[in-house]
Amino acid sequence: MSKIITTDTPIDPQCPDSMLHTLSVYVNNKAGVLMRITQVFARRGFNIDSLVVSTSRDARYSRMTIGITGSSNGREQIIKQVTKLVDVIHCQEHTTENAIVKEMLLVKFLVDAKNRTEALQILEHFGGKSVDLTPVAMTAIITGDPAKIDAAINMLSHFNIVETVRTGKVVIARGDSPT
Repeated sequence: MSKIITTDTPIDPQCPDSMLHTLSVYVNNKAGVLMRITQVFARRGFNIDSLVVSTSRDARYSRMTIGITGSSNGREQIIKQVTKLVDVIHCQEHTTENAIVKEMLLVKFLVDAKNRTEALQILEHFGGKSVDLTPVAMTAIITGDPAKIDAAINMLSHFNIVETVRTGKVVIARGDSPT
């Protein structure tokens, strides 16, 4: 069985200061804003590991959740530079201590009738559920923190995984703090 590749980027062992960071950027909902923000990351040599963009409750604004890997010093500079952009309302980093971090996974795998019960038990353990079922395949949805998603993929990998789709991280600040 081949190793399953997920969307989470492993931390580079050659760069000891390299860390995973999750940024929340609140912006005006206008064409070109995403391009200008991603250029800041590219100029600083940061790769974007995950990106989720959606309109906020007020359609004039959008929220971007950006997962990156890199040094803390570079991250601070990126936050300052992104915040200076005209259409950015605010940009801040979130951690699991000050925010709730979740992902969604859709996973399609081959499973016959005799192994279906085992697959459903694995899904139940991870709080997932089947969203499509054919005589030869099942598609499931699982939500949770990135480690839970990785663990679910690992457990389902002994079935023949055909395809995985992950949303990337979404965050919301805990309590009454703004995201």
